[in-house]
Amino acid sequence: MDAAPGAANPHPMKAKAKSKPRRWLKRLWYTALALGLLGLGVIAYANVTAVWASRGRLFDEVGALPKTRVGLVFGTTDRINGLENLYFRYRIDAAAKVWSSGKIETLIVSGDNSSKYYNEPGKMKQALIDRGIPAQRIVCDYAGLRTFDSVVRAKEIFGLSSVLFISQRFQNERAIYLAKANGIDAYGFNARDVVTHAGIRTKVREIGARVLMWLDVHLLGTRPHFLGEKIRLPG
Repeated sequence: MDAAPGAANPHPMKAKAKSKPRRWLKRLWYTALALGLLGLGVIAYANVTAVWASRGRLFDEVGALPKTRVGLVFGTTDRINGLENLYFRYRIDAAAKVWSSGKIETLIVSGDNSSKYYNEPGKMKQALIDRGIPAQRIVCDYAGLRTFDSVVRAKEIFGLSSVLFISQRFQNERAIYLAKANGIDAYGFNARDVVTHAGIRTKVREIGARVLMWLDVHLLGTRPHFLGEKIRLPG
C-alpha cells in the first residue's frame, strides 16, 4: 500500500545513502574545475609575463641596438637527426651580424657540454670563428644547461650587470624575464625564427618552459646546476 501524502519516508537511510555520493561527486567536480582554472591561469600568466618583461627591450635591427659590452648566444646543437638545425644557423647569423655592427666587444656562447660527445659552446665558437670573429673575443660557458643557468651564470660567474641576449624571440623574452628577476639589465637581438614543423613543436614546449621559468623565480628557489670560480672576460 502506498504511503499517505505527507507521511514520513519509509526508507530514510537509503535516501541519505544516495545523497552522500552525489554530494561527494559534486564537490570533487568543483574542486577539479577550480584546480583546472587555476592551472590555466598560471599557464596564461607565466606566458604573458615574459612578453611584458621584454617590452621595449627586443630588437630586430642591429642599428637600433644599444651598445653593450657583452653579447650572450644561447646554445643549441648544430644538427638534429643528421640534419642541419636552423636554430643553430640563425643564431650564429644573428651573432655575426651584431658583432659586425660594432655594438658588442665580447661574445659568450653558453650551452650544454654534459659529455665529451656533446659540446654546444665549442661548435658555436668554431662557427663564429668561421665567420671571422676573433677567437680571443669568444668565451665558452660550458655549463649553460638551460636558459636559467645561462642567465644566472652570466651574473655570478662572468660578473655581468648588463648583457645582450642573442637567440630567437621566444627565448629572448624568457631570458629577459629571468635577467630582471636576477638584477641584470638585459636586451635581446632576435635571430630569425624557424617556421618548420620542428619550430611548431618548439613553440608548444615553450608554453611549459615559461611556467617553469615562473616557478623557478617565485616558488622553487632554483639555482644553476653548476657554478664554480668566477671567469674574467676579455677587457
